[in-house]
Amino acid sequence: MEFAQETLEWRATMEAALRREEGWLSLAGLFWLAPGPNPIGSAPHNRILLPAGTAPADAGSIALTGTEAVFHPAPGVGALVNGEPVGSVVLQPDVSGASTRVRVGDVTFVLLRRGERRGVRVWNRKHPARTEFPGRRWYPIQEAYVRTATFVHYDPPRPVSVTNVLGDTDESAGPGHVEFDLGGSAARLLVNDADSDGLFIVFADPTNDRTTYPAGRFLRTPPVEGDQVRLDFNRAYNPPCAFTAYATCPLPPAENHLSMPVEAGEQIEPGWGDV
Repeated sequence: MEFAQETLEWRATMEAALRREEGWLSLAGLFWLAPGPNPIGSAPHNRILLPAGTAPADAGSIALTGTEAVFHPAPGVGALVNGEPVGSVVLQPDVSGASTRVRVGDVTFVLLRRGERRGVRVWNRKHPARTEFPGRRWYPIQEAYVRTATFVHYDPPRPVSVTNVLGDTDESAGPGHVEFDLGGSAARLLVNDADSDGLFIVFADPTNDRTTYPAGRFLRTPPVEGDQVRLDFNRAYNPPCAFTAYATCPLPPAENHLSMPVEAGEQIEPGWGDV
C-alpha cells in the first residue's frame, strides 16, 4: 500500500507540473531566429508572433548576431527578468543552466539553442489548454515493473548521437548503460544522462503508438548505489511532445528499443501534441 501511495503522490506532482504557469500545456509558440532583427509582438507582422491580447502589438525585437541574441524592448514596454524591469538584455539559452526568461504581459519567452539554430519558445499563462486538458493517463500500478538494474559506467564516457523530433542531432558523452531482467528476458538500455540524483533514460517499446506515446517515453531513477539502481517503470512518463507541438524532445537511441512491451507508466491522451 505504501508503494502504491508513493506512486500516486508522484503522479499528482507530475500532473501539477504539467499545468503550472510555464508548464508544457502553456506553450504557445516556437520560432526560429534569422540573423539580424527579429520583431516580436502580438501584431501579425511580427516574426515572433505572440498570442493576441497577451502582449503589446510591438513588444520589441531580438537581434541575432552570430550566436548572440539580444532582446531590445520597444519604448514603453515593461519587460521583466526575474521580476525586475530590464532594458536591452543578452539572452542566455535554455541549455546554459541559467536561461534568461523574459516576461512581457501574459507571456514568457526564452532563447533555445538546438544545434546551430537559435529559437524562441513562448509560454502563455492564460492558455486554455491548462484548464481543458483532461489529465494524464496511467497504467495500473504494478510492482512487477520495478526492476533492480546494474549500471555499467563508461570510463571514459562514450560518444552517443542524440536526435530530437526536429531531426537535429547532437553528440553527447554517454555515461553508461543499465542491464536488468524484464519479463524473464535480459534487457539493456543506454543512459542519456547521469548525476548524483540518478539516471535519465529515453526508451521505446512495443506499446508505443498503441497505448503509449508513439515516440517513446522518459524514465528517471533514484541515485545509483554502488553499481545498482532501481528502475520503476510505473514512473515512465511521456515526453513534452505528447502535450504540445512546440517541444523539441530527444528520441530514443536505436539501442533503446525494447522487444518486451512495458505495460506500465504513462499512457497516451489522444489529440495532445504530435511528433
